[in-house]
Amino acid sequence: MRLDKFLKVSRLIKRRTVANEACDAGRVMINDKPAKASANVKEGDIIEIAFGNKSVKVEVLNVQETVKKEEAKELYKYL
Repeated sequence: MRLDKFLKVSRLIKRRTVANEACDAGRVMINDKPAKASANVKEGDIIEIAFGNKSVKVEVLNVQETVKKEEAKELYKYL
């Protein structure tokens, strides 16, 4: 699954366009490498997102195309 879509589906970032812009600005890393919005996300990847002066680091547990709001937190775990 594309990185921008995963960020939206998992609700780490609310909108896909915002996820796309974050990737273009170099604020999203997969396994300590800067990632483009089109990068492929798979289980076990470590995603780090820089939000201003704080950073969020998560491990991908599951990849699904669609998910209910309550189940979105099951796609990743915070590190």
